[in-house]
Amino acid sequence: MSAQTETHAPSLPAPPGERAGEAAAPRIVPVRRTGQWAAAVVVLILLAGALVSVVRNDAFQWDVVGAYLTTDSVLRGLGLTLWLTGLVMVLGFALGTLLAVLRLSGNRVLQAVSWGYIWLFRSTPILVQLLFWFNIGALYPQILGVSTVNLLGPVTVAVIGLTLHEAAYAAEVVRGGILSVERGQLEAAQSLGLGPWRRLRRIVLPQAMRSIVPPAGNMLIGTLKGTSIVSIIAVQDLLYSVQLVYHRTYEVIPLLLVATLWYVAVTSLLSIGQYYVERHYARGTAGTR
Repeated sequence: MSAQTETHAPSLPAPPGERAGEAAAPRIVPVRRTGQWAAAVVVLILLAGALVSVVRNDAFQWDVVGAYLTTDSVLRGLGLTLWLTGLVMVLGFALGTLLAVLRLSGNRVLQAVSWGYIWLFRSTPILVQLLFWFNIGALYPQILGVSTVNLLGPVTVAVIGLTLHEAAYAAEVVRGGILSVERGQLEAAQSLGLGPWRRLRRIVLPQAMRSIVPPAGNMLIGTLKGTSIVSIIAVQDLLYSVQLVYHRTYEVIPLLLVATLWYVAVTSLLSIGQYYVERHYARGTAGTR
């Protein structure tokens, strides 16, 4: 009996997970986020309902809002608010940078003076500070032989009070930014023979800006809104300008909406600018968008 040769096709290796003795790999199924989607739909419905109620509510008097939104008095008040915000930020950060440098210096007296200033102006409300400066004539009728009774007008008082208050917070922002710079950068600058002020201007501050810009942007927006407090001393900023109108017309709600819309518009523009400035100084770092 002749032997018969059987030929078999070569067997392919079984896929991983299907080999003998191994269970099949589990199929990955995306998690159903039904609850999150349902919550998002509910929130959108509520927001849409609130928006419709605001638009259709005649009590808001949107026709009056549109009539006063771009009047000369409101635009003048807006211009003063923007000017006051810009000036206070520049002067406040200039003084704050000086205070931060003094706080980080090796001189104990300068450290104490800087710390005391920051402690005092951060401990008292800005309204109290403004009222003190507004009544400086009652505290010191004369300074160096000059009468102070009518020396400081409302706008000057607003600039002084807001700047001194802003400088205390700016000093801590700048100090935090300076401390964020690596010690090795300072040692490298010292090895190159750079003096203290040149090290600060050319090495430290450019690198510290990455940490300074975000809180500084928040301070700018806060200062813009905080300038509304100067209306208490009769500075004709945006809020005081609309107050003058509704004291005459008794249309309080629509005039407050006028001020609100301008504050929202300006802060939105500042937020956009802050985003691009932050991205500029964050170039080359991880997570930059």
